[in-house]
Amino acid sequence: MNSKKKICFIVNPISGIGKQKVIETLVEQQLDHTRFDYEIAYTKAAKHAIELARKAAADGFDMVVAVGGDGSVNETATGLIHTNTAMAIIPTGSGNGLARHLNIPLNLKKAVDVINNGQETTIDSVQLNEHVFVNVAGIGFDAHIGWEFAKFGKRGFSSYLKIISREFPKYKAQDFELTVDGKSVTKKAFLISFANGSQWGNNAYIAPAADCRDGLIDIAILKDFNLLSGISIGYRLFKKTIHLSSRMELIKAKEVIVKQPGSIAHIDGEPIESGNTLHIKVNPLSLKVIIPR
Repeated sequence: MNSKKKICFIVNPISGIGKQKVIETLVEQQLDHTRFDYEIAYTKAAKHAIELARKAAADGFDMVVAVGGDGSVNETATGLIHTNTAMAIIPTGSGNGLARHLNIPLNLKKAVDVINNGQETTIDSVQLNEHVFVNVAGIGFDAHIGWEFAKFGKRGFSSYLKIISREFPKYKAQDFELTVDGKSVTKKAFLISFANGSQWGNNAYIAPAADCRDGLIDIAILKDFNLLSGISIGYRLFKKTIHLSSRMELIKAKEVIVKQPGSIAHIDGEPIESGNTLHIKVNPLSLKVIIPR
């Protein structure tokens, strides 16, 4: 009888900054073959990782490894929620928000070591209309930037900075109607993030106190600000102190309904057509993940 655990690596061949190209060699050299049997599957199109992850869970795989960026992690997680199959991450994207939040190393050999020696825990996922996200979703300026980034053609943190500096002077705060756990409020906001994890990626912490195991999302409402305040806000994002800014309001909730003037959003950095109404609800402890001991 084979007592080895079965792992399926799902690789996005065009993720992020090219690290994923060494994955076959890396897995062959670094994975503990006395304990694991493995297969590698490559995504061929958007949403393909959802199907691959779902099939791996149905076929009894113990673990599915998302090899890619935040979009790949999102799709893999979407296929695995409410199953007994755990998700691990080998981060090869440009932001790697959930991987950083879970303290998974960006060094690929060390990330494989987490698969070999890590521990299983369970985290929340979040439903946004018909979509699922596991780290951060958003509307307003960051959704706008997500759409512009998708069109930009070149990945990486420097591309984000170029797009932000180009779009920031043109963008205006908007009015959003929120019903937070049954209580209605209207907020004028530059952006609103719905955080399960604490950061967008690249160590930019939009909700430093967010806990992906608490059954709550952190609603981060960034009010309008001028360029001078923007420099301070940028500094605070990377120093984990954005919650101390007078321009930021944070609300914890299980469920929120939002009416927005636009019709776009992002989920885990990937742009989506969301429509004017967003229904966001936590799925408590619905996804098994492998994290460092």
